[in-house]
Amino acid sequence: MASNNDYYDILGVSKTATDAEIKSAYRKLAVKYHPDRQVGKSDAEKKEAEEKFKEVAEAYSVLSDAQKRQRYDQFGKAGVDGSAGGFGGFSGASAEDIFSQVFGDFFGGGSGGGFGGFSGFGGFGGGNAGGGRTASRQGSSIRARIKLSLQEIAKGCEKKLKVPHYVSCPDCKGTGAQDNSFSTCSQCHGSGYITRVQRTILGAMQTQTVCPACGGDGKIITKKCAKCNGDGIVKQDDVVSFNVPAGVQSGMQLTVRGKGNAPRHGGEPGDLLVVIEEEPDNDLIRDEDDIIYNALIPVYTAVLGGTIEIPTIEGKAKIKIEPGTQPNKILRLKGKGLPNVQHYGTGDLLVHIGVYIPETLTKDEKKIFEKMETSDSFTPTQEAKDAFKEHFKSMCE
Repeated sequence: MASNNDYYDILGVSKTATDAEIKSAYRKLAVKYHPDRQVGKSDAEKKEAEEKFKEVAEAYSVLSDAQKRQRYDQFGKAGVDGSAGGFGGFSGASAEDIFSQVFGDFFGGGSGGGFGGFSGFGGFGGGNAGGGRTASRQGSSIRARIKLSLQEIAKGCEKKLKVPHYVSCPDCKGTGAQDNSFSTCSQCHGSGYITRVQRTILGAMQTQTVCPACGGDGKIITKKCAKCNGDGIVKQDDVVSFNVPAGVQSGMQLTVRGKGNAPRHGGEPGDLLVVIEEEPDNDLIRDEDDIIYNALIPVYTAVLGGTIEIPTIEGKAKIKIEPGTQPNKILRLKGKGLPNVQHYGTGDLLVHIGVYIPETLTKDEKKIFEKMETSDSFTPTQEAKDAFKEHFKSMCE
């Protein structure tokens, strides 16, 4: 299963959450959505709970692992998807496996293959992942693009971007109030929420919404900050430095935490999302982690053999051409490609051989080739013909 939602949002935690907070949030949600807690519910409700159960397990499997979390923070789903079976690279694990690992340690034993006698759990059963806390505001993210050469991608590099963004107002410390001048909101009486009770044919229904007067703050600014006019944020240009790991690909997105826009009236800043754009190389072509170079050699080098010079990521290199080298032959230089961004080895440099046939010849040159017409050495063998057919057959499939 591959959820499209942000893993932090799924667990209801902030991007700076500690390991303990992540584990606690997972425990509450796992108990709430466990299949054995859905007795008496409709099939649709059971199906929804099952998907939620898998979703929180997927999120926990990534965020509970320091390396996977670091890759997820940098690249999002691209950094953890496809690295192994299971959830986001959690090899071979099912949602129940993850549940058993977490609750087995917590309760001193496995889950016994089901929920069984674990109802209650000291306040965890069916709990709300939010724990009754008001979620912290978070500012919006900013998206930027950077261009990288193959050489930068091969080695990894440090980049700097000038980022115009909103930051917390230095005069009022982001509160929006001059000299911390606030009064309690008269509409919500400081709670930040408005509770409404509506009578229906099913009985009294109670709903709770964020107070429209104070925006959930529970207080009203009585004197606005002169610098930010009560918003708590001001525009500022900052130079942001960040590291680009080796092996990134076009379209990948690096996340620089906390370098986006600050929210109004305090909270966590958003992120700077840096989209990678790979600049085309004049000689080399990228194919995942492999590098391709198309080498066009003279006909006499293909016949007699020799040495040619080719470009690589690191500079020039000389390779040997064996006598009788055929067109479309591929020479593989192991480990001369790009490193895998998830550290699964290094690709190769593939040299595709083409043979240049001259279009014009002098009289003496023509005589040389005319002598070859009667030579068996220059007549294709049946084996060569068959190999040629198979090559183009494979290209068309």
